[in-house]
Amino acid sequence: NAEHLADRLVPYTLAGTGITYLLTRNMTKTLAVLMVDFSCALKLAMPVSVLSAIREASTHSITVKGGKYMEAMADATTIVFDKTGTLTKGVFEVTDVVPAEGFDKDNLLEYAAYAESASTHPISVSLKKAYNQKIDNTLVDHIQEIAGHGVEADYNGHHILAGNAKLMKLKGIGYSAYTKAGTLVYVAVDDKYAGCIVISDIIKDHAKEAISGLKSLGAKETVMLTGDSASTADLVANTIGIDTVHSELLPADKVEEVEKLLAKKSVKEKLAFVGDGINDAPVLSRADIGIAMGGLGSDAAIEAADVVLMDDDPLKISLAMKISTKTLKIVKQNIVFALAVKFICLVLGALGIANMWLAIFADVGVMILAVMNATRALTIHN
Repeated sequence: NAEHLADRLVPYTLAGTGITYLLTRNMTKTLAVLMVDFSCALKLAMPVSVLSAIREASTHSITVKGGKYMEAMADATTIVFDKTGTLTKGVFEVTDVVPAEGFDKDNLLEYAAYAESASTHPISVSLKKAYNQKIDNTLVDHIQEIAGHGVEADYNGHHILAGNAKLMKLKGIGYSAYTKAGTLVYVAVDDKYAGCIVISDIIKDHAKEAISGLKSLGAKETVMLTGDSASTADLVANTIGIDTVHSELLPADKVEEVEKLLAKKSVKEKLAFVGDGINDAPVLSRADIGIAMGGLGSDAAIEAADVVLMDDDPLKISLAMKISTKTLKIVKQNIVFALAVKFICLVLGALGIANMWLAIFADVGVMILAVMNATRALTIHN
């Protein structure tokens, strides 16, 4: 840290001043050495650069909630993603309806739509859209969401279950496992398996490019955590180039997986988690850097995050890392330049060669040059 370095070098400046006076007994030369102070340029090297970088990021719809998060982005080596709404658009469509014996496609969609009638989740919305008829809420009651599994409800005298394979297993329903890629919604009516509805999501346009960009900037591992089925998760991961996939997870499982990844990395390395839903808020808070999608993202996720992508474009993650990396390079340039000039001037002052004008340049002049160099962070483009 440049500011801490400046504070640590103050005793050396005072020591150099004392030595100069003892050697020369000349107050002018002594004051010239004292003027060569380390604090100004070094104390401004980091904050001006980081503030300029935050300003630059904001012009690209990236909100960074503090300088330490801008700095940390450069050290992010493990990037963990949620899937729905983060790497995919969260726009679901029913692509297949597979009724079991004794049911047809229309009443299977009807049962699923009524069971999901109280939910605003994108999957629920897609089911109601596919049903394409007005839902009479007076016909459905006792709706209960089972976290990480699905929902159950009573509809028109029938008990309906709609959710993933875990829900069928939890309720002891024998079902026919479906292998087609997509989000699978299994439906049971009165404890009898009624069929499966396949819902597909659309991968975001820049998702593959974003993963490639992160790896080129030094990301060692990209990980996707999702509650979706293994087939769906693997399809998305293989398409965009994700290294590791953990599927069929509950919200608490995501926190556990992130804890394992945090334990594996070194102290200097950082872990970033990218998510958008209310269930992602605990993981966003636990990660070294929490990144939320600001457009489709929930208020809880945005509040818990350290960085917010206002246009939901995953490509902006690599841009934020690029801005952070280049900003730290600028900071290092300022530190090296300031130390070199001031050290030379201190030596010249101690030898009685430096005059007051050179001392002023070493203090004020170097500070101005450092600030001017720091503003280069305002021109970092994608």
